[in-house]
Amino acid sequence: MFPESFAARWIERLTRPGESILDPFCGRGTLPFQALLMGRRAVGCDTNPVACCVSRAKTNAPDLSLVIARIDDLERKYTPRHYNEKAKTSSAFFKLAYHSTTLRQLLYLRENLKHQDSAVDCMIAALALGSLHGEALRSERFLSNQMPHTISTKPEYSIRFWQRHGHTPPERDAFELLKRQATFRYHTGRPNGRAIILQTDMREIPRRLKLHRPSSRCVITSPPYFDVTNYSEDQWLRLWFLGGEPKPIKTAYSRDDRHGNLDNYWALLADMWRVLGLALGPKSNVVIRLGARRITPDRLVSGLMGVARASGRRVRLVAHEVSEINNRQTRAFRPGTIGCKLEVDCHFHLG
Repeated sequence: MFPESFAARWIERLTRPGESILDPFCGRGTLPFQALLMGRRAVGCDTNPVACCVSRAKTNAPDLSLVIARIDDLERKYTPRHYNEKAKTSSAFFKLAYHSTTLRQLLYLRENLKHQDSAVDCMIAALALGSLHGEALRSERFLSNQMPHTISTKPEYSIRFWQRHGHTPPERDAFELLKRQATFRYHTGRPNGRAIILQTDMREIPRRLKLHRPSSRCVITSPPYFDVTNYSEDQWLRLWFLGGEPKPIKTAYSRDDRHGNLDNYWALLADMWRVLGLALGPKSNVVIRLGARRITPDRLVSGLMGVARASGRRVRLVAHEVSEINNRQTRAFRPGTIGCKLEVDCHFHLG
C-alpha cells in the first residue's frame, strides 16, 4: 500500500481538477480516495473482496445518520438464540478467537449485511473488517482475541499462541463498537464525488467500463509485488466475514500465479500494459510503484519496459527512483523477516 502523500504528489503533478484517474490495482482505495479529496474523478479495480469493500466504503460513503440507523435496525432484529447452534459448531479457532457473545453477533452480521448491494451495508461491513481482529490487549476497538491487525494469522498458529500465552477473547458488543467506529471515521467528513470501484480482474477493465473511447489519461498504481504476499491467505478471516471459507485458501479469488513463478509475473504485468493501451487516451501518464524480494530494482525497470510492448503503444520511461521500505508490515508480526527491502517508482509516458 502506498501512502496518501505518494498519491497526492503524482495527482497534483500529472492531473487537473475534474480529470479521471485509473488505478487497476487499487487495494484499499488510497488512490481513488485521494483523487476525490483533490477534486478529481477516479476508477479503481481489484480482485480482493476485502479491498473492494473498503474502497467502496471510503469513496461512496453514505450519510452517517443512515449508517447509525441501519446498525440500530440490525441490533433490534438480532435474536442471539438463533445463532447458538452456529456458534457451538464453529471450529476451535473461532471459539478461541471470539467471545461467544461476540461470535454470535458476527455470525448474524455476516449473514445479514449485503455489502455488495447497499452503500450503507458496505460501510458497516468495512467498519467491521477494520475491527475484526487486532491487538485486543492494547485497544478496545478490536473484536478478537490477541492477533495482528495487519494480517489474519493461520488458525493452527493462532490457537497455539493463545494457549501458550493464556489469552482469552474479550467480550465485545459488536453493535456498540460499530457505532463508535462509524462516529470516529466520519469525524473529518466525506470527500465530494463518488468513485467507480470494480471488483474484478484488471484484465476485464475495458469490457466492464465499455470503453468505446478512452476517458482517462493518467494511471497511478502499485501492482502486486513479486513473491511477497498472498492476500487470500493473509486476509482469510476478513474474507470469511464477507462470505468466504472459514479457513485460508490460496487461489480462491485471483487467477494469476505471481507468488513464485517469475514468467507468470511478467505475463501479469504484460496484461496490465495491454489493458492500459486500451483504456488510456493519447499522451497519457502511467506511474507504477513496484517491489520484489528476488528481483533487483534495475531488473524491475527493464522488465517493465520490456513487457510494455504489450500495450501496442509507444511507451517512454520519463524517470524512475529507488527507495528503501522503512516500515514493512511484516515486522509487526514476523520479527526478523527479510521481506521486500526496496521498491521502485517509474513514470512512463504512453503515446
